[in-house]
Amino acid sequence: MLYRPHLVPGAHHRGRLPAALPLALVLTGLLLNGCGMTENDSTDSPGNTAGRSQEAAPGGLPDAGTATVDEAVSAVKEVSSEIYRFTGVPGKASEPGPGVSECAGKDPDMYFSVYHPWNFAPTKAADNEAAMENLKKKLNTGGWVTKQLYHDNSPNKSLNLIADNDTKKVSVWIVQYAKRETPSLGITVQSGCYRVPPGETIDHF
Repeated sequence: MLYRPHLVPGAHHRGRLPAALPLALVLTGLLLNGCGMTENDSTDSPGNTAGRSQEAAPGGLPDAGTATVDEAVSAVKEVSSEIYRFTGVPGKASEPGPGVSECAGKDPDMYFSVYHPWNFAPTKAADNEAAMENLKKKLNTGGWVTKQLYHDNSPNKSLNLIADNDTKKVSVWIVQYAKRETPSLGITVQSGCYRVPPGETIDHF
C-alpha cells in the first residue's frame, strides 16, 4: 500500500507544523502499489501510481476500524514513538502533536483520520546519517514494508523514505535533511480512516 501526499484542506492540529517539514508531508490517500522499494530522482510524487490502484478504499484511505478520536490519536502517537526508537540515536523530537482531518468522500461527522508531522534532530549532527540508515532497516521489519526510497528534486536532493504497516493501517513518510545547518529528519505518520463509535462525536483540533 502507498499513501499519496497532498494538502489536507480543513485539517486541524495541535500547535504548528515544524518549520523543517514541508506541507506536502501531510499524507492522505491510500493507493495499492505492487512495486517494491525504489531509489531514484524522479519528479513524481509518491503515490502517482493511481492508475494501478486496485484496492483503494472509498475516499482513498484504508478502513482503520472504529475508534474515538482519543483512541486514534493515542495509536498514532505510539507509532511516532516507535519511529523515534527506530532512529537508534540520541535526539530531540519537536513538540506539535497529531491533528485530525476528514476522510475524503465520507461523512465528516462519522469518519476521520489522524496525522502527526514532527521533526527529529539528533543530538550529534553526524548521527543524522546513522538514524536514517537505522530507519531503512527497521522499516522492513515487524509489519513495516518500505514502499519508496528516493531522492527528491530539492536543491539538496533530500532522501525520502515511505513505509506502510498494513496491520496498524498507518504510513510514515521520512525526509532526510542532511545538508541543513542543523541536520534532521522530517517525519509524518498518517493513519487510515476511522469511524467514530455510535454516540460519540469527532473532536477536531
